[in-house]
Amino acid sequence: MTNYSLKNATGALAGVLMSCVIGGAAFAADPKPATETTQTTNAAVLDQLPFDNTDDFEDAARGFIAPLPNNGVIKGKDGQPVWDASVYQFAKGKEAPDTVNPSLWRQLQLMTQGGLYEVTPQIYQVRGADLSVITFIEGDTGVTIVDPLISAETAKVALDLYREHRGNKPVVGVIYTHSHVDHFGGIRGVVDEADVKAGKVHIIAPEGFTEEAISENVFAGNAMSRRATYMYGNLLGKGPNAGLGTGLGLGTSTGEITLIEPTNIIMKTGQTMELDGLTYQFLMAPGSEAPAEMHFFIKELKALCTAENATHTLHNLYTLRGAKVRDARAWAGYLQQTLEIWGGQAEVLFAPHHWPVWGKEDIVERLKKQRDIMKYLNDQTLRLANMGYNMEEAAEMIKIPDELANYWAARGYYGSVKHDIKAVWNFYLGYFDGNPSRLDQLPPADAGPKFVEYMGGADAVIEKAQADFDEGNYRWVAQVLDKVVMAEPDNQDAKDLLADALEQMGYQAESGPWRNFYLSGAQELRGGIQELPAPNTSSPDIIKSMPLTMFLDFLAVHVNGERAAGKRIFMNFTMTDTNEAYGVALENGVLNYYSSTFDQPDVALSVARSEFNDVMLGKTTLKDQVDAGKADLEGDAAMFDAFRTTLDTFEFWWPIVTPKEAM
Repeated sequence: MTNYSLKNATGALAGVLMSCVIGGAAFAADPKPATETTQTTNAAVLDQLPFDNTDDFEDAARGFIAPLPNNGVIKGKDGQPVWDASVYQFAKGKEAPDTVNPSLWRQLQLMTQGGLYEVTPQIYQVRGADLSVITFIEGDTGVTIVDPLISAETAKVALDLYREHRGNKPVVGVIYTHSHVDHFGGIRGVVDEADVKAGKVHIIAPEGFTEEAISENVFAGNAMSRRATYMYGNLLGKGPNAGLGTGLGLGTSTGEITLIEPTNIIMKTGQTMELDGLTYQFLMAPGSEAPAEMHFFIKELKALCTAENATHTLHNLYTLRGAKVRDARAWAGYLQQTLEIWGGQAEVLFAPHHWPVWGKEDIVERLKKQRDIMKYLNDQTLRLANMGYNMEEAAEMIKIPDELANYWAARGYYGSVKHDIKAVWNFYLGYFDGNPSRLDQLPPADAGPKFVEYMGGADAVIEKAQADFDEGNYRWVAQVLDKVVMAEPDNQDAKDLLADALEQMGYQAESGPWRNFYLSGAQELRGGIQELPAPNTSSPDIIKSMPLTMFLDFLAVHVNGERAAGKRIFMNFTMTDTNEAYGVALENGVLNYYSSTFDQPDVALSVARSEFNDVMLGKTTLKDQVDAGKADLEGDAAMFDAFRTTLDTFEFWWPIVTPKEAM
């Protein structure tokens, strides 16, 4: 046996576990100005929406205490920035330029208001220190923290800022509202695990939190993370011709992602918990914005938190990085329940993104409008589907009524009406629209050459596309030139014109992720793939919390079925410190595990889970563990080698806007 390493199987864990994390440096692009069509389109937005309503600006500034330290730059242990809010300040006090949808520009101006704020006596927030907002709730003896950001570094700076102005109160509790990384990843920046184990700090989360926090993006994680580099604009510079944040927050920090597992699990709606002199009442909201999510109400403070289900944007029913489609009907139902239970009591509504809402009347309006935009998208999509219209047609046909369309918090800064409609369709009906001509279409790289041939060749298509570009028909230019690029990926004229079209579509987009996708695609078409640093989210905390069965399932995703065909390999994996033992079988091209070990395995591995974690993290190899006496391998080592050869590795920087080479 020449190599015992599992590193190839697990190295792809880097950058794949969480929903909102991909950082990285920006590189120079060559943006072009807004065309006359784009200028006209963006100028029209000023007449379509109520820009004279400045209530949000007053609310975003309300309760300001102190700015972020160091101009919003937060550094890691190596002295390098893991967060820099200063790069977004170009929008302050300026009118929207031609290259930006004025509605998205307005949202950026609101999000750049950062620092420490008083929400209401006993509740404080630090905003603008990461993608999400961290909240501090003062009780009798200390402070309870809600959603401690993405990175330990940003969370610590936020806590330090809070303590500088509110005193050195001990942390007695942490609430994770849901299972996305921007709501728990900074936990070790605000809490010492020893205090958790000693019972000094309670960590509260909804049922299913730990499993969902780890698993949601594991199995398709490499694909999700690559697409996330587009969605969050991590490959873009920041400025009027480049990235403008995400609409949900400015961006994603790139520090240390940590996790301490919950000590208190909320299991059902109506569950109540007393913590530090305050009464918390909970409402379960699984399958809404996250698979594990909950709302809560603080009785004594008349304060309501609806997690990420009622922020200052139309949210995603489908996130463009890729994830399971969310249930719009259930989402609306949870907000209806919230209205019925606490709508008449809440005097402040706060969330882990954006700024709060004050006053019963405005809170009820917020909950109703967020409920109704979700239900409208759900119901109208199903109405058109039942009338015989397909997904693409429904997305073009559905118009949002003025009472929702003119409500700022229902605008599509993070989600969008079109891709949310497609999400509803997919949730109920899947990818197929019923037309048999579309049941088994050729893949893009195969169809592209035929399309281009039928159209008279690449030069003819480019000439016609240029005429359409000059007329402002950017959607069609992008659609048709995608065929040429798939047919001739080295045709730079086609790529440049496609980039020009995508760029103008980005300039017009109201959704931050749409803008980021368009501009990232344009940049890649012009300059190729730039392999920039991305954080390793397979941190020790994540791996430690990952059940062995989940890892085995993840390993199964790496099995190359063709290479595994004809092989029958039976292995026993025993974790000596956790007393876990599984029989793991490779047969029929599939990897399965059994709850009991095999009597006569081909190979048996015994190792402490903590040592196995080091192998999983790529810190060492299994051979090194065996040689050091930390692992025991019995049986036919060649069979383990044969198993290892079936495992694929996942390339991270695969092409998105040009064809990937066939296997």
